[in-house]
Parts: sequence; structure tokens; C-alpha cells
Amino acid sequence: MVKFKHYMKCPFLHNALLIIAVFILFTGCSAYRAEKVGPTAIIKAMEEIPEDELLDVGITVFESEEITEEKAKEKHTNAEVRKAETHFIPYHMKLSMQQSSYWGAVRVLPAKTESTDVFIKGKILESNGMHLVLQVQATDATGKLWFTKNYESEAGAAFYSGNKEGEKDAFQDIYNAIANDLAEYRMRLLPQEVRNIRTVSKLKFARDFAPSVYSGYLSKDKNSRVTLNRLPAEGDTTMARLLKIREREYMYVDTLNQYYQEFYSEMWPSYEDWRKLNYEEVRAIKKIKRGAWTRKLIGALLVVGAVALNVENVENTGAVQVGMIIIGSQVIINGFNISKEAEIHSAAIEELSESFGSEMRPVVMDFEGQQYELTGSAEEQFKHWRELLHKIYIAETGFDPDVSPETTEDIKTENPQ
Repeated sequence: MVKFKHYMKCPFLHNALLIIAVFILFTGCSAYRAEKVGPTAIIKAMEEIPEDELLDVGITVFESEEITEEKAKEKHTNAEVRKAETHFIPYHMKLSMQQSSYWGAVRVLPAKTESTDVFIKGKILESNGMHLVLQVQATDATGKLWFTKNYESEAGAAFYSGNKEGEKDAFQDIYNAIANDLAEYRMRLLPQEVRNIRTVSKLKFARDFAPSVYSGYLSKDKNSRVTLNRLPAEGDTTMARLLKIREREYMYVDTLNQYYQEFYSEMWPSYEDWRKLNYEEVRAIKKIKRGAWTRKLIGALLVVGAVALNVENVENTGAVQVGMIIIGSQVIINGFNISKEAEIHSAAIEELSESFGSEMRPVVMDFEGQQYELTGSAEEQFKHWRELLHKIYIAETGFDPDVSPETTEDIKTENPQ
């Protein structure tokens, strides 16, 4: 009879079991460090917030890693879907934040601008209908970082029932959790801190257009935090002109958001169907892979056990060894065959993704006789619009600013000592 302690004396068996245990441990770990979000209701303001204490929010189009064909199979998505999601997700976040009533205007932006009080940028780490992992960073106009956080949620069958465009998404809990974190941070700010953020954002916009006039109004320390040195004089006519320019920028961004809304609405039914089907496919693949790895593991243990028998020189183990190796090898082969079946499901997901991606046509907007395409070129169009605003300012004031519009780091720097 072979005793268990004899197995543990076998280096080959001991190491094999150790490797298998480590493999199981690491394959069960999440790829991201993220807060797992459960059922979450959105926090709403209990009373109306005064106008001068409302902060405007800008949410940029989300970032995402480049989705290659190989990466698409691994992530259960494709490049076209992910590209569409970088616009869909920030717009739904905007809608969720508006439900809380803690904010002024909440806008989706193609790029960062100096004219917003709170700036939010995000990145899609994973999105395939079963899992959604988002990274969100929030900062205010003074350069103060509110937080950087990863949020993760895994869908269940119930996630795809009772959803409504603009109100309840399959992963609404994540959007509610983000909105709540932002609202809770905002609630900790004193009224004077809120007014300071609003003033700094106005002066940063003014400094961007007229640096020779307003660069001395702000200071930046060694940590890139911006503080007020002084306020413009009462009735400052230059500031009044610049605030009108700022309103024109808002008008453009609001028009842009109308097209984001149209894109969002057109995308909603196809995206909801794709995610639901993708969820079923990913769930089937996970089930198959779990079965495949179970069979591979059992097969590996049978093979290792057969080899270990030889080490112990147990009588009449030759036939046992052969039988165990044959059985173990067959189990491993069956496991790989099931993995091949999983690849068929992956191909089905890719086909669904390509079908969905073909519906994602560029959204073209018309503003004051010019057309702007909301695709990868949206950032360039937004930059072009800001350059046009500089020309409008020059035409209205009659003098050219002494710093290029692209310069954004001309704030006076304090002595770090």
C-alpha cells in the first residue's frame, strides 16, 4: 500500500501539485484592482443648491486600450464596439450625474478644456456584456485631485431586464456608484471652496485668451495646484468680453452634446441586444472552460500519480501506471477538445461584434454652416473651434494676445522654497 507521506517525498509529484495549486490561485484572480460594485441607489440632493454653488462638469470621451484582432478575442469584443463605447459610456454617466441634482451643467467633451469647474476622464478597462471595469479620475479647476478609482461589476441574467434608455443601464450600479462618489466629495466642500473653483476656472479661460492681461491673477505651486492672487476689478470690460466668448464655447459644446445624444439613442437598442447576447456567449465559454480545466487538472493528477507510483517501487504497478497514464492523457485531450469548442463560441461573439460595429456610422453635426464629424477627428474639430474663438476675440478687442492659443502652461509659478 502506498502511503500519502511517500507521495510528498517525491519531488516531481510535490512540485507538480504546487504548480497546479499556484495556477488555480492565479487564474481565479481578477486582472484589475477594482472596487466590486453591488446594488447601488443614486444619492440625490435633499434640497436645491444655490446657483453660485453649482459646479459645471466636463466628462471627456473615454480612453481604451487598442483592440487588436487577437486582443478582441481575448476581451470578447472588437475594435468598432469599443470605439462606440468610448462615446456611449461618458454620455450615460452624464445622464446619471444629472439625476443627482448636485451639479450645474454636465457636458461630454471631445477633449479637456480650461472652461470647466470639474473635469472627469475615464478609461474602459473591460467591457463585454458580462463584465464592466471602468477607471475614473476627477479633478477640479484648481488642479486638486478628487480621486482616481477603478469600478468593477459582473452581470447576472437580471441585469438585462427592465432597462430604459437614458435612465437604467445594464450596469447602472457602476454609474450610480461613480455619481455618488462625486457627490459625496462635492458635499465635503465648503461654499467658499466651491466659489473659488468657479473663479479659478473663469480666470484660466481668460488667461488662455488674454495671457498678457490675466496671467498674474493666478499662481501655480510645485505640485501644480492653482491659487488666486487677486480678482478682476468690478466692471472689467475685457473679462466681460471673455465671458461672452466662453458662452459661445458652451453653445458649441451643448450643440455637440445634442449629437452625442442622437448617437447614444441610435446606439442603445443595438448595444443592449449585443451585450445581452455577448453575456450569454461569455457565460457559455466560462462554463465550458471550467469543465475543460477540470478535466485537464484531473488528467494531470492521474499522469503525475502514475509516475509517482514508479518512484515508490510498488509491486505490480506497471499495469496501473499504463492505465492511469492512458486515462489521464485521454482526459487532457478531452479538455483541449472542449477548449476548441470554446473557440467556436468566441468566433460567434466576434461575428456579433462585427455585425454591431457595422451599425456605428460616424455622426456628423452642422454648426453655423460648418460640419463636424464626431469620430476620431472630433478632438481636432474642437481644437479648431477654440482657435476660431481666439480669432473672434482678436476681432472684438482689436489686439492679438502675446501667447499662442496652444500654450496652456503660462501660469505664473510660485517660488517652491
